Amino acid sequence: MCVCVTFLAIVDGAITTVALPSIARQFGLTTAALDGVVVVYPVCLAMAIPASAWLVERFGGKRVLLTALVGFLGSSVLCGAAAGLGQLVVCRAVQGLSAGVLFPAAASLLFVTFNSSEQVRISRYMIIPQQIAPAAAPVLGGLLVDQWSWRWVFYVNLPLGLPVVLFGMLFLDRHRGHRPGRFDLPGLLLSAAALGALMFGVCEGPNRGWSSATVITALVLGAVLLAAVVAFELRTTDPLLKLRLFADRLFRDTNLISLVGLVPIMGAMYLGPLFLQQGQGRTALESGTSTFPEAFGVLLTVQVVGVWYARIGPRIIIGCAMAGVSAVLLLFATCDQDTGLWTFRGYMFLLGVAMGGVFMPTTVASLATLARGDLAQASTLNTVVRQSGGALAPAVVTTALVLGTPAAAAAHPPVSAYQHAYLALAVMAAVTSVFAFTLPDGPARAAARGTTASNTPTTAPRRRESARYSLLPGGSKKAGKGR
Repeated sequence: MCVCVTFLAIVDGAITTVALPSIARQFGLTTAALDGVVVVYPVCLAMAIPASAWLVERFGGKRVLLTALVGFLGSSVLCGAAAGLGQLVVCRAVQGLSAGVLFPAAASLLFVTFNSSEQVRISRYMIIPQQIAPAAAPVLGGLLVDQWSWRWVFYVNLPLGLPVVLFGMLFLDRHRGHRPGRFDLPGLLLSAAALGALMFGVCEGPNRGWSSATVITALVLGAVLLAAVVAFELRTTDPLLKLRLFADRLFRDTNLISLVGLVPIMGAMYLGPLFLQQGQGRTALESGTSTFPEAFGVLLTVQVVGVWYARIGPRIIIGCAMAGVSAVLLLFATCDQDTGLWTFRGYMFLLGVAMGGVFMPTTVASLATLARGDLAQASTLNTVVRQSGGALAPAVVTTALVLGTPAAAAAHPPVSAYQHAYLALAVMAAVTSVFAFTLPDGPARAAARGTTASNTPTTAPRRRESARYSLLPGGSKKAGKGR
């Protein structure tokens, strides 16, 4: 179920851009005027994330997940039926708010249900929607828009999501919540405003220009509010965002790797189609089929990493993987006007092979040394960090392209500008690799093996027993039943 939920939310975030020209024609607007339809989704998603941990702790993972999913599907239908731009933006905002709860709720449900060694195996499946969805969304969106209309990029969520809701109602355990303490309303308002302003500034910076008064105001306001969030949450007894978790070095370091490391990874995914279509003049179909091999590389590596994780630990895996990302980005920097599609596809496959060693180990290791009661909060913080890294990637790429493009050719960056952008991403990946080799991953390896650092048994057997019945109707204990 969590795989399907993640797939739906990621596809919805990526598929809309394909429909923008058709929406513009429908409402008699320019494509640029529809910028709010795209930007409002990540902004509202970021604003909703802070409340998700408290909601899961208070009402239970099943209830929160299903409620958010129903809200997501309902707003999808309203988006498809929108009669004007204003209505579409409002419904798109509701979609973003629902997705902001879906991501951390699904993650916390998984990590509470399964222990560290099982999380490694589960992550092999969770990586599927994370890689297939961004690659499949443009193709699916193009087919829907061409065959029917732009409204189907939203309607398609309904036949995909309703079976997931039904499955969750029948088979997910209630995962009853408890009283997590007083709801931190000031923390919610501060964090939502800070994350929303920062996300708006980062998303709009490449479009409006980093010197735009609107962008500068949003970034400065977001930074000030973020500082206020940190000061307030550290002094609050029951904070909405448990920032004290960053005192744990493994949790802090893995999140730093996620934040910085995602920029070259997602930046390469964003830069590839631009290079092929603008730099080489390829078609959208050629671009889509040339970036898709990355997903196969990731899926291949994840299977191997799942076996190696407990043996050699996340430190070596992540460090070597980020070094591999840097090396492949250097290969991309050699691409020019004459580079063939199959050469580019080979590089994308190699990029996926390297990327596959980053996602799963950082996620599993980040939670290895935390108490079980902190997992919902930790999942929320992980989501905030990853969403921030994902938003920074296109901003960094666009900025690098602008810096490498002469003013007279601003609308059409030369091939050299793309090469310089790839080099900048390669440097970021190399720096992240060096830092990854300093990870203190002994506890993570021990947790994956079901022992502590001193080789004493952990509580993993008890957690495995819980996992055996957590997906059964009513939560009945049936020992020996498969999940």
